[in-house]
Amino acid sequence: MLRSVARRDAEVNQWIRLSIYAGRPVTQDDEPLALRDAFTPLDRISIALDIVCRAHAAPLAWAVSQPVTDDFVKIKLPFKTALFSVALVCGIASAPLSSAASQTVRVGIMSGEDEDIWRTVAANAAKHGITVKLTTFSDYTQPNEALAQHDLDLNAFQHKPYLDAQVKARHYDIVPAGYTYVQPIGLYSRKWKSIDALPQNATIGVPNDPSNEGRALLLLQANGLIRLRENVGLLPTARDIADNPKHVQIKELDAGIVGRAIDDLDAAVVNTGWAFKSGIKVPQERIAQEKVTDNPYRNFLAVNAKDAQAPWVKELLESYQQANVASVILSVYHGAVLPAWDGAPSK
Repeated sequence: MLRSVARRDAEVNQWIRLSIYAGRPVTQDDEPLALRDAFTPLDRISIALDIVCRAHAAPLAWAVSQPVTDDFVKIKLPFKTALFSVALVCGIASAPLSSAASQTVRVGIMSGEDEDIWRTVAANAAKHGITVKLTTFSDYTQPNEALAQHDLDLNAFQHKPYLDAQVKARHYDIVPAGYTYVQPIGLYSRKWKSIDALPQNATIGVPNDPSNEGRALLLLQANGLIRLRENVGLLPTARDIADNPKHVQIKELDAGIVGRAIDDLDAAVVNTGWAFKSGIKVPQERIAQEKVTDNPYRNFLAVNAKDAQAPWVKELLESYQQANVASVILSVYHGAVLPAWDGAPSK
């Protein structure tokens, strides 16, 4: 007569336990006659799979916790290696987030408001079993170098023209992995209320890194202050100015300084993030802003090319492109920075 399910469970638990203690699966000869009569090999596999898979995150530890009966001391796991191997595989497969739980992703960002954004991203990522370890920077040149040197796994601070310039200059093997937000660059002034009010020979500060200087000059061109040579692309310099009807003076400054120098300038082209850090009133002191539609300056997550298809990259991108993250972006930047992924809310 077949034993009850509870009795069968207890017996198979004992098979698993003694195999763990012995450090090896054992042979059919070690099996007691009662068990050999009660179950076929298929029965035994089915029972073991059921017991072990119900153990979920720690199947073997669960089995070891079960009591040992007196008649079990001298028996060991039946029918050779198969059952123990299957039990291990089933236990590993049934452990939720077993591989992801140990995944730590080192992320480089710029200090400031993005730290608030990434606290929400990190909370989302934890649901995928990913621990986000943040490193903050104040210099735009550092995050890509840290990523290329494998001191980071991912960074989130740049747009494509900036990365292209960095790759060309430093030969990085870094690629975009998905959009985050866009910071429409703006022209700010505390002396003049509009573009038209800017005087002849006005001094305008621009960031001095290739990407952001090019972006600033394109903004000045779009607002009629200068005209650039044709086909300069996204990285023009002051040398590419072909026409300058107001004879504006272009003053190149570090991206982190140009906003703080606004009182000494007639106007300054400042990245949105640095505008807030510099105490500029956004949008009250903004007299011009680049368009958002089809903006080539959308920021993104960036990784080393070898990691582009790694599962954690997709999971971290999914953790970023969420409504709760969009809400934080709009809040901490007071609506001046916009989520940039497809379908992201804009208000």
